[in-house]
Amino acid sequence: MQICLIEDDLELGRSLQSALQQAGQEVVWVRRVADAMHWVSKKRFDAVLLDLGLPDGNGMELLQHFRTKGDTLPILVITARDSIEDRLSGLDLGADDYIIKPFIVSEMLARLRAVVRRSTGWNESGESLWKFKDLVLDEHRKILTRADTPVVLSKSEFALLQALMRFPDRVLTRRELEESALSNSDGQVLGVHISNLRRKIGKGYIRTVHGIGYMLEK
Repeated sequence: MQICLIEDDLELGRSLQSALQQAGQEVVWVRRVADAMHWVSKKRFDAVLLDLGLPDGNGMELLQHFRTKGDTLPILVITARDSIEDRLSGLDLGADDYIIKPFIVSEMLARLRAVVRRSTGWNESGESLWKFKDLVLDEHRKILTRADTPVVLSKSEFALLQALMRFPDRVLTRRELEESALSNSDGQVLGVHISNLRRKIGKGYIRTVHGIGYMLEK
């Protein structure tokens, strides 16, 4: 998983970054609201660990910003604010879960796995299953099934569909898809891959957002 850690405390930040990396996660650690907004807008994460007390802004406002713009990214709030009012406010704004400082790292990792699992289908064995309608994409075994029937995809087609299924509520720009799923590509190559992908999985799955990119069809 790719995790965005938003924590301004140097000691805790280093500790959490190390624990996440030892657990096999990729981590981008930032300490300011501005940096968090930059990274979340540029990189696709599987989850966010969000501290509420940040030097250049309020973590609650950052949480609200993510949800207001329609971002469904799983967010686990890490905070010293232990009042029920604070927790209810955060959950109402769209936090997926809370963990109160000080906490045991193993509990934080378990809660993180839980919020990602609820969002994406990632399970305890480390297997990532991305599901949309009757499509099931197994990230680790590189298998796609439609209504339990295997669908053979090229490496590029698989990567494109995986990118779209990881963010079912977002429009992915052409540039994002080219950078994440294709190498040394241009718009024409992307269009060919999308056309082939549609032919293989059928209609009603991928929608073109003209002038921007593609997203899954609701």
